[in-house]
Amino acid sequence: MNIKQYLDSTYLKTPSQSGLSEAENTIVAKGFIQEAIEENFKLIMIRPDIVSLAKKMITDANSTVQIGTVIDFPEGKSGLESKLAEANQAILDGADDLDFVCNYEAFKVGNVDLVKEEILKCTQLGLLNNKVVKWIIEVVALSDKQIIQLSALIKNSVISNFKEENYASVFVKSSTGFFKTENNLPNGATIHTIIMMLENASPLPIKAAGGVRTYGEAVEMIKLGVKRIGTSGAKAIANGQKTHGEY
Repeated sequence: MNIKQYLDSTYLKTPSQSGLSEAENTIVAKGFIQEAIEENFKLIMIRPDIVSLAKKMITDANSTVQIGTVIDFPEGKSGLESKLAEANQAILDGADDLDFVCNYEAFKVGNVDLVKEEILKCTQLGLLNNKVVKWIIEVVALSDKQIIQLSALIKNSVISNFKEENYASVFVKSSTGFFKTENNLPNGATIHTIIMMLENASPLPIKAAGGVRTYGEAVEMIKLGVKRIGTSGAKAIANGQKTHGEY
């Protein structure tokens, strides 16, 4: 198993979150991009404002590393037009994967039509531009029942509106890794939540993000059927070490 081809190496902190200046934070992001190139990870996942820099670095290095970015991150409630505008810019800047934060709060209060429309329109935009689309559902903010229902809603929306050949390009993803939990409880992927997602989103692929800390945990996720793993400690995981990354 080439575990590196499952890993989306991730750096999504803003300067304020990292406690760094904008220039210093960009240097950290560049380090993650360079590491992804050197380690030949599947993908580097960075903020939208870093995509064009990543594209240049990867092109200059003649690398096959793909570029992913997050849309409407981390809360997912900016609205459809905002999501589409941000995604369009990311496409222009060279992103390969678009990880949209689903408006899970709207879903929780029963505004299912709003969620269906954003899934349809944003997925449509991604697929028309030959991009991979991932829908982040933020499992820690949902009950088990809601995880099952939202996974199924995304699956059904895709199956109803797109061809079978597109299914492999539309993921359901567990977490942003940035949701603030009480008492610092885990805020990402667990075996329990991933199994629910796999059972209810299939045939769409699953990305486990947030909380995968070791090589063994990553392998366990892959054996369950996960197709991608998002982590800020990709190199440590690939080398069989425990990562101390926060997401």
